[in-house]
Amino acid sequence: MNAYLNLPHQASLVLIQLCKGVIYQDTSPELWRDLLTYQASIHAYFAALGLQVRIDENEGYAFLQQCPALMDENEDAPALPRLVQRRQLSYPVSLLCVLLRKKLIEQDATGGETRVILSREQIVDMLRVFLPDSSNEAKTFEQIESHIRKLIDYGFLRRLKGDEERYELRRIIKALVDADWLADLNQKLETYRSHADTLA
Repeated sequence: MNAYLNLPHQASLVLIQLCKGVIYQDTSPELWRDLLTYQASIHAYFAALGLQVRIDENEGYAFLQQCPALMDENEDAPALPRLVQRRQLSYPVSLLCVLLRKKLIEQDATGGETRVILSREQIVDMLRVFLPDSSNEAKTFEQIESHIRKLIDYGFLRRLKGDEERYELRRIIKALVDADWLADLNQKLETYRSHADTLA
């Protein structure tokens, strides 16, 4: 037990993992169980740091998010410093996020398999439509590969074990591309397509 916080060891492991990144139910079932068991204490711990724990039990993931600027009861006190840094996504990476989110919507609409598995070729074909034409196919493919690696780093895509050519789309992308984005998704895609035309 953590004598300072009066938290059991299992809860401390959850705190550490949340600080490192996302907790997924399917890949870390024990941590997920402990997260749900001690979630009140875990919420309270991070709230003191100006952070909130976002838990989506239906989709099976949890992560930390910065709370809106918090002020002390003393109005002269400054807001708490930001601990979770904002990521500035490039045009191609944000576009790929939108396209993958649309793919997730399509998959959910069928009511079938909940996992979305995509080949590298499928991802390249999805993105190529919105990129400016280039006579250098190798360079275009290399650029798309770098965008895919970026989404792997962010945790939105995961390479399948034993298959470097296929990826699982992680459902946490729903937290990035949320309802506000979805309200005018087609308009966003048209904007991206127009942007590609200006670069051609």
